[in-house]
Amino acid sequence: MAANIERATLVDTHANARAHSLAHVERFRAPFSLRCGAFLVDYIVLVGIVAFMTLAARLFGGGTRSAGDTTETTGLVIAAAVAVVDLLLLPMWRGQSIGKWATGLRIERKNGERAGIVRVLVRHLIGYTLSFLTLGLGFIVAAFNQQGRGLHDFIAGTVVVREEARRARVR
Repeated sequence: MAANIERATLVDTHANARAHSLAHVERFRAPFSLRCGAFLVDYIVLVGIVAFMTLAARLFGGGTRSAGDTTETTGLVIAAAVAVVDLLLLPMWRGQSIGKWATGLRIERKNGERAGIVRVLVRHLIGYTLSFLTLGLGFIVAAFNQQGRGLHDFIAGTVVVREEARRARVR
């Protein structure tokens, strides 16, 4: 009889800890407006590179079409490289893109652990693609559900939380 009571206590303790962890994540979930702000920062960084290189091609093209074309092509290559770093490598390494860093957000698993390489790849390559294919509705879902998760978050098992929530959990 005592063994059954101890076993039940351990199960309840584990369930309570998990529920507390999920409640903590829900309480500090990222508001939709901050997520949009993070996306806007990422977008401005990438478009800014292309705009700057296009302007440089027009100003310093030297009157030759090939010099301007090379500068524009270089700008597109740099923007593509920055996009890979910003949207894949940084989230895999730190859980944040430049925009999420600027707005104080972080990508995590539902249980509060680091998202990891595979989840970030699934989230950004498969989840974002499906969210775009639904004409953006996959992103809008985050504004209307209790957990603040978009289609890409549901697919990858992730949630976007405020950075200060993570710091509070570590302490």
